[in-house]
Amino acid sequence: MKSKPIVMKHFLTVHTSFVVDFTFTNNITILMGDSGTGKTATFSFIRECMALNSKILCMDNYDYQKNIKEIIVRTKGKLIVIDNADILLRKYISLDDKNQYLIIGRNPKNLFATKENLFELESKKIGEQTVFRIKPYM
Repeated sequence: MKSKPIVMKHFLTVHTSFVVDFTFTNNITILMGDSGTGKTATFSFIRECMALNSKILCMDNYDYQKNIKEIIVRTKGKLIVIDNADILLRKYISLDDKNQYLIIGRNPKNLFATKENLFELESKKIGEQTVFRIKPYM
């Protein structure tokens, strides 16, 4: 399931000594990795940007009481960033052609993903900063 990003091709933010520098090549990007690799930290940095960037909508497993399906149906033209998506939802995103997704989790099963959608977090220490980028999974 490869399609071009429809909301943004690049996202960049600096948070103290961390830089999140993501280039999106697909409309659905699934960011995978083991615990402790910086996925949730990256989500937190992006969530902080949500207050200033109306094109970003962040959700995580603590939003379980919200009607996620209804939020997605009503949303258009956003980069929807979902942390712990493997816990939160599986079936609403694959058919949504109005939004773009960055899905953060450990297990992409049941997300209707192909190899082109799977990425992992790469971190590199540059001087005093840690730069997070995404790279194709294996």
